Amino acid sequence: MPRQVVIIHGWSDTSASFESLARFLHQNGFEAVPIWLGDYLSMEDDVRVEDVGKRLQKVITGYLADGVLTKPFDIIVHITGGLVARQWVSAYYTEGNCPARRLVMLAPANFGSVLANMGRSMIGRITKGWGNWFETGESMLHALELASRYQYDLARRDLFAPEGAGPSPSHYGSDKVWPFVISGTHPYPGALRAIVNENGGDGTVRVPSANLNIRGRTIDFSRESRKPEISEWRTRHEYRDGFAFPFAVLPDRTHASVIDPEKPDVPYQAPDPSFELGNLILTALNCESYGDYQALVQTWRDLNQDTASLTGDDGARRNRFKGNDDPEHFHQYYQIVVDVIDDSGEPVNDYFLEFFASDDDEDVSDAVYFHSEVLEHVHVNARMPARRCFFIDRHDLIYRST
Repeated sequence: MPRQVVIIHGWSDTSASFESLARFLHQNGFEAVPIWLGDYLSMEDDVRVEDVGKRLQKVITGYLADGVLTKPFDIIVHITGGLVARQWVSAYYTEGNCPARRLVMLAPANFGSVLANMGRSMIGRITKGWGNWFETGESMLHALELASRYQYDLARRDLFAPEGAGPSPSHYGSDKVWPFVISGTHPYPGALRAIVNENGGDGTVRVPSANLNIRGRTIDFSRESRKPEISEWRTRHEYRDGFAFPFAVLPDRTHASVIDPEKPDVPYQAPDPSFELGNLILTALNCESYGDYQALVQTWRDLNQDTASLTGDDGARRNRFKGNDDPEHFHQYYQIVVDVIDDSGEPVNDYFLEFFASDDDEDVSDAVYFHSEVLEHVHVNARMPARRCFFIDRHDLIYRST
């Protein structure tokens, strides 16, 4: 019997988008089992990610009881589907025994999308809500907004350990769910879609927004403002040495083409066939052991370094793309969420952060460079203005420091 793969799409999408992916899976010996939770559901204003996760549990439980699904099966998700799958795992399988084993995330909005605000705008309601009484799924879009409370709470449940606690059970690991993340870093090539492009992303989701390999820290200025206390947040999986989530960044894939192994948006010749989208998906689905899963971390890091190398000599880009793509498309980025509270634990909604090289440095050129070239965007969360998302060009930062 062929292995089963459940496909879950994202906000405002429909089942038609995944026909090519389902065909690809069938051609390679897998059975695609579509669960179209969001054809209409994700566009209702009062529906939350938690509601969709609850619906997913009901559907999967029914499929298992009816024999439509057999354990263990695998899951492929796109954009909001990543949040739904993580919500499902963290809500119903905290002690393990999840019926899914491999979770392949294609451009997941694990830490939001810069386009969520546009979806809630009047333009979004007209373009996306036409035919749905101008509803666009406002609750889900708030969850998708950069620096949202939902993303923070979900990460606290499935990635970070509770403060002050000892070893905490992980939702992911050797005998649990294995997440794989694949993201593109090429902007949309079309003139109309180009208005939403930004470097370091696929036209909808930023590369660091997709990555599950995250860090957290608290910087406490309450005792000594010039020498704050810094404490690292523990992850639930840190007790297993060397654990990381496989994460691959493809230079030729946009948000639209990352779900279609058969049709990239731009002509591109990968340096190694294993770096092609279809082969990455098959490698993840064919991963048989936890040792293989962790070995894939370094293999995909090598792929990412190759993607980052396209910021260099333009001859490589011409050979790969049959043209000369802008090297800034392939810069590496950090995404940092800052949450500021006062001594009483209350949010500080009105503040401004400045960055300096050193208190003793009279030359301000480094600070000017950081603000003008390195810090590319700051998003203030609409519901929680004390939380802000900083988008930082790592390539330019390292270039200046060297």
